Amino acid sequence: MKYLVSVILWCIGMLYFILFLLFALFLSLIFSPIKYDPWLKFLLRFFFKILRVEVMAEGGEDLQPNKTYLYMSNHVSLFDIPLLGGFVPGFVRGIEAQRQHQWVFYGWVMRRLGNISIDRENIHQSIRTIKRTILIMKNGTSIIILPEGHRTIDGKLRPFKKLPFHLAKQVDCEIVPIGLSGLFYLKRKGSWIIRPTTLKIKFGPVITKEKIHSLTVVDLRDHVRQQIQDLIERP
Repeated sequence: MKYLVSVILWCIGMLYFILFLLFALFLSLIFSPIKYDPWLKFLLRFFFKILRVEVMAEGGEDLQPNKTYLYMSNHVSLFDIPLLGGFVPGFVRGIEAQRQHQWVFYGWVMRRLGNISIDRENIHQSIRTIKRTILIMKNGTSIIILPEGHRTIDGKLRPFKKLPFHLAKQVDCEIVPIGLSGLFYLKRKGSWIIRPTTLKIKFGPVITKEKIHSLTVVDLRDHVRQQIQDLIERP
């Protein structure tokens, strides 16, 4: 039965996501991102409803929608991006792997929407991406980054890369740690089975600018990782 349910959910989900990309592209051609972004958030939240997945959001009451933040989250599943896109408040864009931006149509739409690609295997390109991200954030756009770099293969938090924390030290904004729970059960890497469940997105207390600047890159990386670890709920 789980195989039949998965096939049905994949068909529904893929059709919905293609329609979402088409609609997002249409909106990007006639409106500014600030105006159409609330529509995209609504559609991403509805995406989980049609998959029979309940999402619970916790914390974040003190976040200011018009303030620029650097959001950092654990990386579990293909569903991380729509979940974060739908439930992180305010105007926010993400940093994605360059290979994803090479996917037909998807990559084009993501670039139209303002998401940023990074080639983690090319240090010079990565540095250019960081410089571009700094300029984007200084213009008022919050950014989501997944410092593990790759999805977990066993449900456990992977080591964090250092590059996101070089970025954090250079931009004048606070870090918001996020813990995602339930996604490994929903759809894990290497499996095509989708198992509807309840997901939780939990926002931790902001890490202040003073705290960020008082720590070394390595200490900041370890501190943020521990904050995210504490937000992840065990099944």
